[in-house]
Amino acid sequence: MSDFIDLNGAERSFGDTDAQREVRENDRQYVFHSWSAQSAIDPLPVAKGEGVRFWDYDGTEYLDFSSQLVNLNLGHQHPGLVRAIQEQAGRLATIQPAVANDVRGELAKRIVEHSFEGARSVFFTNGGADANEYAVRMARHHTGRQKVLARYRSYHGSTSTAITLTGEPRRWANGVLDPAVVHFYGPYQYRSAFYAETPEQETERALAHLEQTIQLEGPNTIAAIILETVTGTNGVLVPPPGYLPGVRALCDKHGIVLILDEVMVGFGRTGEWFAYQGFDVRPDLVTFAKGVNSGYVPLGGVVISEEIHETFADRAFPGGLTYSGHPLACASGVATFDIFEEERILERVRDLGSRVVEPRLREFAEKHPSVGEFRGRGLFWSLELVRDPETREPLVPFNAAGEAAAPMNAVVAACKQAGLWPFVHFNRLQIAPPLIISEEDLVAGLDIIDAALDVADGYVGA
Repeated sequence: MSDFIDLNGAERSFGDTDAQREVRENDRQYVFHSWSAQSAIDPLPVAKGEGVRFWDYDGTEYLDFSSQLVNLNLGHQHPGLVRAIQEQAGRLATIQPAVANDVRGELAKRIVEHSFEGARSVFFTNGGADANEYAVRMARHHTGRQKVLARYRSYHGSTSTAITLTGEPRRWANGVLDPAVVHFYGPYQYRSAFYAETPEQETERALAHLEQTIQLEGPNTIAAIILETVTGTNGVLVPPPGYLPGVRALCDKHGIVLILDEVMVGFGRTGEWFAYQGFDVRPDLVTFAKGVNSGYVPLGGVVISEEIHETFADRAFPGGLTYSGHPLACASGVATFDIFEEERILERVRDLGSRVVEPRLREFAEKHPSVGEFRGRGLFWSLELVRDPETREPLVPFNAAGEAAAPMNAVVAACKQAGLWPFVHFNRLQIAPPLIISEEDLVAGLDIIDAALDVADGYVGA
């Protein structure tokens, strides 16, 4: 019996050195990789994925605890998603966005029905970065203003406005591609910029800082505030009680559009269809991608409020994409809704998060001196690793590279050697497995992390 199928449809077995050599050579000769010095990387050739696991060409098995890039919510090769794409390709593989299409309209309807009160329509994009680009464009045309406020410790994509919105080091080398973006501090009590001692203080002081920023920038110049509902790559920062409603109140007070970036946390990651539904807040625009169809075909979009939709009722919206609402992508998006209902995904995410993950991470924090804090919701958590739990010195410096990053590299190596593919950023080990993961596999993955934290503990006090 074969282990995997190659690009020519041939059956292959793990350990096939010729197949692996060809994949490696083509990658190194012809593929230009993102966020990388090309000569300094050696990408792992992957032969197969199934469920919550994937395998390299040698047959090494990895439990996927990162859902690839936190997009593979329904896991590798989910039969329902694969079947939806195959069936759609058989009847209409593609059609331009200027015509009406059944599966595109059906997906837009379902997204609107599962979104916020007052949601009206969906503009489809090819991914998360362009969703944020278009949300900002809509806000600017709707308000007639130009400035957009975004937080530090955020990531919104790598296209021009999106990378300028981003509040972390990936922005630095790209310069200021959109000069009308202003950054501010969001709540992060563990490393509070406001010297807060309680979540309530953090909310109060973060909102005061935001209001002061609005006043100093000029309320009548600000089109939008964009926030990741739960900050993703930069630490799984869950907003403290009252913060998001407070931002909503400031937006209402000054006529500012509130954009919530749900590219990473939308579609079940925190146990809600959209993460904002757990925080008593109503956005004006919501951006999404990743989880809408688990990345099986590129798809993103913007959920648009009635008020902003009506702005473009009698004047043209200045933007569009050739592949907007691509039928293959939308078919897998519709199937996602069906699968979520059939497999009770939201219920199981909430259950596993509260019953299995949270208590286990609390144990980690008590057992391992390297765990400064844990935080999260659903199946989206972060362990903040430190050298000193008293001073909260990070295990590695901010934006560490080379030898400075060695402690986190050692933790990652321990995870991979034990068969777990982790999600790591700076000094944080983050937990984001596919939402279909079984309790048994979830516990097994947490056991591997528990052992890897022994490695991190070795650096405490060093």
